[in-house]
Amino acid sequence: MELGIGIGWRPEIADTVERLPGLDWVEVVTENVCPGHLPDSLARLRERGVRVVPHGVSLGLGGAERPSPRRLADLAARAEALGSPLVTEHIAFVRAGGELTASPALEAGHLLPVPRTRDALAVLCENVRIAQDALPVPLALENIAALVAWPGEEMTEGRFLAELVERTGVRLLIDVANLHTNRVNRGEDPYTALDELPVEAIAYVHVAGGIERDGVWHDTHAHPVTRPVLDILAGLRARVAPPGVLLERDDDFPPPEELAAELTVIRETLSTAGASAPVRPAPRKPAGTSAPSAPPGAGATDAAAGPGADAAPAHGTPTGAATDGARARVGIAQASLLSALVAGTPAPTGFDVARLRVQSRALVAKRAGVVARVAPELPDILGSGYRPAFVSYARFRPLRDGYRRDALDFAEHLLAEGRPDDEEARRRLTLWWTERAAPEPPRRGARLVHAVRRVLVGAGR
Repeated sequence: MELGIGIGWRPEIADTVERLPGLDWVEVVTENVCPGHLPDSLARLRERGVRVVPHGVSLGLGGAERPSPRRLADLAARAEALGSPLVTEHIAFVRAGGELTASPALEAGHLLPVPRTRDALAVLCENVRIAQDALPVPLALENIAALVAWPGEEMTEGRFLAELVERTGVRLLIDVANLHTNRVNRGEDPYTALDELPVEAIAYVHVAGGIERDGVWHDTHAHPVTRPVLDILAGLRARVAPPGVLLERDDDFPPPEELAAELTVIRETLSTAGASAPVRPAPRKPAGTSAPSAPPGAGATDAAAGPGADAAPAHGTPTGAATDGARARVGIAQASLLSALVAGTPAPTGFDVARLRVQSRALVAKRAGVVARVAPELPDILGSGYRPAFVSYARFRPLRDGYRRDALDFAEHLLAEGRPDDEEARRRLTLWWTERAAPEPPRRGARLVHAVRRVLVGAGR
């Protein structure tokens, strides 16, 4: 199925996307559309024959739990509402803990890497088959960018993806920007991954921009696409003609002519790359870390750090007790890692502690940005104090029940502590919270009710 050249549709650039010349298709974040109320811009694009592909971010197929039937039903409904030829998700986990591990349920608010072990592969394959059975169209899965590497990994990324495709028949969404990110952050050679993965299974390709700071590559989707990323795209094109290529941009949107120019560069890269592959740069050792990625074949020795003991065989379809055992081991490992990232617990054995701190800060920063978008009144009320106050609040308070709940919890936390110091800002924040909170305050009830009443009475209400 040929898709052509596309771009990620975002509400902020909806008008621009409609005017881009030569656009064949768009991708929309699944969780941002409602089947019964599609944005007018998407409806107009569909009327023009522009295909729309839903791209999910919250299914967590790489997690230890089986995928949620509700989330799968939501994804299926959006695929049908958009008339999509396929749906896509990520090879990642986004939550951990809970009943499977008899530990607190934790949400990452972000895509986290799956350990490349036999256990994790067995769990992922079963989850993929469950998803395939529930979806009305084919599924493709994306490789993700990562700041941290699991110790004791047993396969390279390319081999892991190849075995996933062999066992499930799932399609691949290859993000060449993520391959570059993993080169900088984890010392992995993107061209080795291209050599090893089954390029014939590629449904389409992502291209995106980022920035390097202090030896760490940040996959921002808010900067222009760099030459190293385009070189990897050319290397992929030298191996196969991808059915589709899509430019992702999620923030700091440039003028329309700059977006159009980036699409032109992508087209030119694809058209000139078929004759020969570009020169393969040497893999980079990750900066600021004393623990480079483990070589393929290294076994896991600590279940909390890298699940792999008593794992399923390389081929076949493990089921029953074998898969349940793998789920338990993967669940413990993922809960241990996520707890260290979002709840301040000690780092699991074998992880690079410095790199975990970088990842933890990145999760908080992303969380602050999303809360600012879903509750724009908060940065308006708090001004320049919003971000430092949120970072302080979120450091040891994991995300729960989504970002809107997080915004309420953050406001409640500030009010219970008598903040912000500015009286007018505190009054505005109080009014914002009381208009949205449940009839009974969710936490610190009596203290918060007293504080709210005191502020409102003081304001003459």
